[in-house]
Amino acid sequence: MYKIFRGFHLVEAYQDLKKTRRLAENKIVSRGVKLAVAITLSLILWCLPIESFGIEGLTVIEQRLISIFIFPTLMWVFEAVPAWTTSVLIVVILLLTVSDSSLWLFTQGIPAEELGNLVKYKSIMHCFADPIIMLFIGGFILAIAATKSGLDVLLARVMLKPFGTQSRYVLLGFIMVTAFFSMFLSNTATAAMMLTFLTPVLKSLPADGKGKIGLAMSIPVAANIGGMGTPIGTPPNAIALKYLNDPEGLNLNIGFGEWMGFMMPYTIVILFIAWFIMLRLFPFKQKTIELQIDGEAKKDWRSILVYVTFAITVLLWMSDKFTGVNSNVVAMIPVAVFCVTGVITKRDLEEISWSVLWMVAGGFALGVALQETGLAQHMIKSIPFNTWPPVLMIVGSGLICYAMANFISHTATAALLVPILAIAGISMRDNLATLGGVETLLIGAAVGSSLAMVLPISTPPNALAHATGMIQQKDMEKVGLIMGAIGLVLGYTMLIILGSNGLL
Repeated sequence: MYKIFRGFHLVEAYQDLKKTRRLAENKIVSRGVKLAVAITLSLILWCLPIESFGIEGLTVIEQRLISIFIFPTLMWVFEAVPAWTTSVLIVVILLLTVSDSSLWLFTQGIPAEELGNLVKYKSIMHCFADPIIMLFIGGFILAIAATKSGLDVLLARVMLKPFGTQSRYVLLGFIMVTAFFSMFLSNTATAAMMLTFLTPVLKSLPADGKGKIGLAMSIPVAANIGGMGTPIGTPPNAIALKYLNDPEGLNLNIGFGEWMGFMMPYTIVILFIAWFIMLRLFPFKQKTIELQIDGEAKKDWRSILVYVTFAITVLLWMSDKFTGVNSNVVAMIPVAVFCVTGVITKRDLEEISWSVLWMVAGGFALGVALQETGLAQHMIKSIPFNTWPPVLMIVGSGLICYAMANFISHTATAALLVPILAIAGISMRDNLATLGGVETLLIGAAVGSSLAMVLPISTPPNALAHATGMIQQKDMEKVGLIMGAIGLVLGYTMLIILGSNGLL
C-alpha cells in the first residue's frame, strides 16, 4: 500500500533494514535459538499432564489452546519471523489441531468428554471477513484514493497554512495535520508522507539548533497519538471495539462517531501537551520557517469524486448513530464507488497492507478459540478475577500493554491481551462499574498500546523518524516516557470519569 505514498523510499528503506537485520549471518543462530525456545516451551505445555495446570475440568483441546497461545506470544516478543507470519501460523495450527476439521491423529482415540469442544473451522476462517477487517479495508482504500488524487497534498497545504510561519506554530501545524491524517490513514503511511513534506523544512533550519529534532520527533508522536482518535486510526482501537461490540459478549454497540466523541477531546489535549513538551525540550533558534509543500491536487472528475466520497464517508462514520448505518457497512461505500469508477484499479488493491489484516485476523482467531473451546469460561471460574481490586486490574493492564507494545508491535500486543482482558472484564463486571466498567478496561488497553513509543523499534513511525538521522535514541526515549506517563494518567482519568457517569 505504501508504494503510492510520498516518502515511500523511507518505508522501503525501513523494511529493507529490518530484513537485512533478520537475515544477517550473526542473526541466523539467534533466530534459530528463539524459534527453538518458542517451539520447545509450547510443546512442553502441550504434553504436560492436564492435572498440572490446576484448572478443574480442563479438556485436551483447552490445554492445546494454552500451548498455542504461548507460541505466538513468544514469537511476537522474539521477532524470529515477521509478525504477520506468526498470525498465519496461528490460524493454520488452530485449524489443524483444535477445530472440527482437525487432522485425525489429534482427535482419534480420545473420549469426547476428555477431548472437549472443538472450534468450528468456519468460525476461525470467518475472522478474515470480520466486519472490523472490512472497516480496515475501507480505510486503506480511502487512503490510496486520497493519495492518487492529490487530496493528501491539498489537505496538508490548506491545513498548514493557518499556522503561519512562526517556528513554534509551524511545529503545532505539523503535529495537528499529522494527527488528522493518522486518524484515517495508517500511522506508517502518514509518517512517511509528513516526513517527506518536512524534509525541505529541516534543511532550512540551523544545523546546531534543537528545533529540527523537535520537528522530526513530532511526526511519530503525532502519528501514534492521532491514531487513537478513530476506530480505524490504529489496529488496537479496532481490536478493542470488536470485543466491546461483540453480540455474544459485551454487546455495547459503540459506534464510530461515539468513539470519536470521547477520544477526540483526549487526543487533542495530548497533542497540545506534546507540542508544549517539544518546545521545552527542543527550542527553535530560527524564529520563522517558510513552508513549501510540493505536489498538486488533481481536478479531473475522478479526483473530484474522491473528494466528495471521502467527505461523505467520514460524515457517515461520525453520524452512524443517527443514520442507523453501521460504520463497518459505511466502509464498503468507498470500496464500491472507487472500484466501479476506476479510481481504484487491480494494481491498487494489490498494494493494500494485507500483513496488517493478517495480524488482526490472527488475533481474532485466538479470541474465537478461547470462547468456543470453553477455555474462557474455565479461566473465569479458576481465576478469581472478581476478587481483584478494580484499580489494579484496570491500571495494571494498561501498564502491561504499554510495556509490551514498546518491544513488540502495538497490534500484536492488543491481539494477545485484549481477548484475555475481555474475559476478565466480563467476570468482574460489577466490580469494575465504579471505575467505568469493562469499557475502561478495554479502551485503556488500546490507549496503553498506542502510547508506546519509547524506542525506534516500538512503532514504524518511530523507526522512520529515527532513520532521518535527526533524532538520537535518548531523545526518543525521553519524549516517549514523558508522553507515555502523561497519556496514561490523563487517559485513565478521562475514561474513569466518563465511564462512571455512564457517558461511554
